[in-house]
Amino acid sequence: MNMTLANKIDHTALKPDTTNEQIETLCNEAKEYGFYSVCVNPTWVSYAKELLTGSNVAVCTVIGFPLGATSSAVKAFETKYTIEKGATEVDMVINIAALKDGKHELVQQDIEAVVQAASGKALVKVIIETCLLTDEEKETACRLAVAAGADYVKTSTGFSTGGATTEDIALMRKTVGPDIGVKASGGVRDLQTAQAMVDAGASRIGASASVAIVNGEESNSDY
Repeated sequence: MNMTLANKIDHTALKPDTTNEQIETLCNEAKEYGFYSVCVNPTWVSYAKELLTGSNVAVCTVIGFPLGATSSAVKAFETKYTIEKGATEVDMVINIAALKDGKHELVQQDIEAVVQAASGKALVKVIIETCLLTDEEKETACRLAVAAGADYVKTSTGFSTGGATTEDIALMRKTVGPDIGVKASGGVRDLQTAQAMVDAGASRIGASASVAIVNGEESNSDY
């Protein structure tokens, strides 16, 4: 088992039909394999927190997910709510349409709303949804996230037209520099791919195939 890689993984279950039993399995696997966190939808945060009490596994959740099309006020409220329930990391989706329309100030303010709501109580990762962006837009999104005070930039929701690529990870790392985290998510299903993402500059991996990854196995998982 690859323990070094395990501590870079956010063990993820974000499908809309995820059940109580699957959340229990997710949390038990995270404790067993030493994953950095579990990443769950907001409705599961308090339960995951309860299941992980006494462990070193963090609780991560998603904000404005998966479209990023909710208002900044709603994203800020969702952030505060999930932190109160036990989340210590929040992965928020940017306003993708605003970015593509060139409304950069709006995008930055949207991210800032979440950063301010987290107010030092949770790490903020910014999902830019790379599969929908040009390279120039990816660079712009990364710069706006840094300017807004985010802790990480993240490739994908895993629910759009594509996931992480090593090329995008390298571009994002180059853009944000060495001090901001870069998370690869979407389509990372095996050890070789996960290691390639780390080699390209990823400091965190988001995956539902986490157990298969650290055991060097293959998975058909979507995320």
